[in-house]
Amino acid sequence: MDAVRVALLREVLAGTQWPAAARRFAGSLRHSVVPAGGDLLLVGTEQYEPWHLAAHLVDEAAWSGLPELAPTLVRHRVRTGEPAHLSVGLGRLAAARRGHTLLVVAPEQPGAGLLERVHDARRAGATVLSLHGGDPDLAALAHDALSVRAGAGELDLDTVQHLVSAAAGENGLPVQRGPRRLRDRLARLADQLTAPPPSHW
Repeated sequence: MDAVRVALLREVLAGTQWPAAARRFAGSLRHSVVPAGGDLLLVGTEQYEPWHLAAHLVDEAAWSGLPELAPTLVRHRVRTGEPAHLSVGLGRLAAARRGHTLLVVAPEQPGAGLLERVHDARRAGATVLSLHGGDPDLAALAHDALSVRAGAGELDLDTVQHLVSAAAGENGLPVQRGPRRLRDRLARLADQLTAPPPSHW
């Protein structure tokens, strides 16, 4: 999702909790990784690997001039012959210490093995952040968490990840806008997405 689409999404969601919640969580992420010089570990569940969030954070790291935002993707299964950046297994979590940040993305309940590794990393001094689908155990382990319950709100976890990654790379505060009805915002977004290209005559 490019910057224009993120801006339009924020426009539609103005007046809801999501833009501010995503910026708050992204602020926690930046506050954790930038002073520490990086060491951001990103891990999902056995069923869900956060590929898109990893890619967006790499992009934001480049565009914002904050290389600390670029994560190491930690995977549950690593296949022989995969490139180095895709070959980091769960054993990497055992090396997490103070100065490391562990970002856990879990749409569904994480397994006991992952929770135990996250708990060990926190005890060793790592900062734990989580984007999750409402799991109370993961929420309790995290220093900061953003919960996106499937079917209980306007957005899904993938969309919230776009908001968080875009906010993590921002260097300025958002422009405050007055309240508008959701229907008006949706109509404006539809007009912008379906408008013909500008004429050059």
